Amino acid sequence: MSELTYMPLDTSLSQRRILLGVSGGIAAYKSCELVRRLRDLGAQVRVVMTESARHFVGTTTFQALSGQIVHTSLWDTQAEAAMGHIELARWAQRILVAPASADVLARLAHGHADDLLSTLCLVSTAPLYLAAAMNQQMWAHAAVQANVNTLRARGVHVLGPAEGGQACGEIGAGRMLEPQVLRDVLVSSFAEGALTDLRVVVSAGPTFEDIDAVRFIGNRSSGKMGFSVAQAAAEAGAQVSLVAGPVSLPTPVGVVQRVDVRSAEQMHSAVLDACAQADIYIAAAAVGDYRPLARSDCKLKKKSGAEVELTLTENPDILASLAAQPKPPFLVGFAAETHDVENYARVKLKCKGMDMIVANQVGERLGFDAPDNALNLYWADGSMELPRNDKLNLARQLIVQVAARYQMVRT
Repeated sequence: MSELTYMPLDTSLSQRRILLGVSGGIAAYKSCELVRRLRDLGAQVRVVMTESARHFVGTTTFQALSGQIVHTSLWDTQAEAAMGHIELARWAQRILVAPASADVLARLAHGHADDLLSTLCLVSTAPLYLAAAMNQQMWAHAAVQANVNTLRARGVHVLGPAEGGQACGEIGAGRMLEPQVLRDVLVSSFAEGALTDLRVVVSAGPTFEDIDAVRFIGNRSSGKMGFSVAQAAAEAGAQVSLVAGPVSLPTPVGVVQRVDVRSAEQMHSAVLDACAQADIYIAAAAVGDYRPLARSDCKLKKKSGAEVELTLTENPDILASLAAQPKPPFLVGFAAETHDVENYARVKLKCKGMDMIVANQVGERLGFDAPDNALNLYWADGSMELPRNDKLNLARQLIVQVAARYQMVRT
């Protein structure tokens, strides 16, 4: 695959107040670059370091990069009313802990408040983001995963970790996400209203094509990515309609209409109806390309030793139908591929007349059934990579890019 070009977000962090917590881990050196990237977009950054973090990077470095005093102690006598954690908690609009060690995840999950960082995370009402970073075996441990699930259930955004080589020499999931990715997550978190007054239709999940009264042809799509996209679009201010295949997922907060379908033909009809007044259509569903030519109303009986032939016919193409309309909505397609991802995605982008396509490689531990994903975005004259992240955070980054492309193309 050719090298992807990075497209900076069309928004800034001007005067946004970011509190960066740094815990003990070798990835702390990356947080120095993160401070610079945040300040390049106009953010005000204050740094809080744990005692362990100071073994990896000194306070002087962060003070020089942020232009602010670095906070390390719960007992800061120079702070307002000698209550530094309250002062910082009120100041912060976003709190990002990067790196967030296994110890930090555990202490926050269990409500500990015995140092400055953990205390202000508990006392602040600002959204909390944790960029996980640790040994890959540690990340996979049941105790760590239980803590992560607890934090996510409380609305904490756990970012990453990414996969790759680690300082300890091992390879796997445990690397802190790169500074530019963390920066873009914060940018997207302030992008509320990027789709205000726009009508967005999202399709999600699989389709099932019935063979008889019992059997069907389907695929492994869980619908989680599409439901995350619908939620992220609603968070960005859109009026969202969700056309869902057969999944057992709750309707995302903010979705104004949900239509449940089973087959590709039903999804085709529902999407076209929903898109009659839509500004944007995001085709995250894994729609079956074919269906049985004939369906039996009764269960077909097994015939021992006999071969069975199943004749298939092509399903209608939702994106092609929309693209053929006189005034189609802004079209965002999805492509799940096992290999040669960019080539197949670009061919599909052109052939179906889409404005943007979101491609991902599926296979073992990727795409279907997984809690996270990694995406490559392509449009006629550009591309962008969204590294591996949990699906809701990834969806939020995707929506920022969809909004930016829509504004560029349609206004």
